[in-house]
Amino acid sequence: MMHDRLIDRIYEAAFNPEQWTPVLEELSVLSGSAGGEILLFDDVKAVNFRATQITHDVAAFVCHGGWRKTSRRIQHFHAQPCSGFVTANEYFPDDVRIDEGYQMFRAMGLDSQAGTIIPMPGGELVVFAFERWHRLGLHEPEAIAQLNLLHPHLARASFIATRLGLEHAQAAVATLASLGLPAAVLSYSGKVRAANALLDTVADRLIPTAYGGLAVNHAATNALFQDAIAQARGTHDGIVRSIAVPAQNEERPLILHLLPLRRSAHDIFAGADILLSATSVHASTFVPAPQILMGLFDLTPAEVKLAAALAEGRSLRDAAAASGIQFSTARSYLERIFRKTGTKQQSQLVALLKGAPPLPGRPPL
Repeated sequence: MMHDRLIDRIYEAAFNPEQWTPVLEELSVLSGSAGGEILLFDDVKAVNFRATQITHDVAAFVCHGGWRKTSRRIQHFHAQPCSGFVTANEYFPDDVRIDEGYQMFRAMGLDSQAGTIIPMPGGELVVFAFERWHRLGLHEPEAIAQLNLLHPHLARASFIATRLGLEHAQAAVATLASLGLPAAVLSYSGKVRAANALLDTVADRLIPTAYGGLAVNHAATNALFQDAIAQARGTHDGIVRSIAVPAQNEERPLILHLLPLRRSAHDIFAGADILLSATSVHASTFVPAPQILMGLFDLTPAEVKLAAALAEGRSLRDAAAASGIQFSTARSYLERIFRKTGTKQQSQLVALLKGAPPLPGRPPL
């Protein structure tokens, strides 16, 4: 796959944030941009960032300056969520888009911006943005499509980066403790190399096996889990790495995330090959925000739209109509959603989606 090397670097950057800059530079080239940045938001405040050289000063202003007190972009996102990469010109109204950060970029000769906002289960937001020279015009749909091919990997790497606050992971044990989640690092054979104490809190769901391995205490989900481990050595195509574990015996559902440890991240974890972390899903009567589904399960924007409609209680035929697609297309999407979420029936899928956390309420603009 043409993007495999870049995907490896994305996962490396999750643990070694100095690598975000070359990753952003490569993504900038891929999208025809001059430069880019990743910003970590806690609520509506930017708390950390990494950026390419050309965008560094503006990103620093966004993170540390007065911009965060006046910009309405994050509030707009909470009011009208988007999935995947979009252009700022299409997504934000002019009175929201033309803020101090934009004016600084415009003074540098930059104009069009392609970006995405990825909500994390802990309530943080990760923003990726790429700026293009004014003379080149808007980002083309093909550039947005290329970025969206990498969106699931950026979302999963961001999940770890937010736990570490974009800081460098110094040692395996310290990193696992810093995550604040049940976690372990595994070899390609599935053997546990190290685990944190929080893994004991899900000991009835993730059980030890012979020769130091792990298994999920749910047959269908364990098949997905073992398959993901077995295929982790290969390419990034078609492998389920965000796996839903259904609720059992009054226990909340879990989402298992498997991240490949590549390049310097492999060295940080003393030769381990896979990071496993578990996120508890809090039950809710609300339909989950669509972009949460994308981050948790690697759903494409089209799959997110269909899944959200199903979670509202619509039939597949009605959900297809609401999504503006043919029924046959909806069936194909549903099969892919089943595969990605580890479910087999629409009722199981809806039950799982209704357990995913919604975004918290936000003040009006």
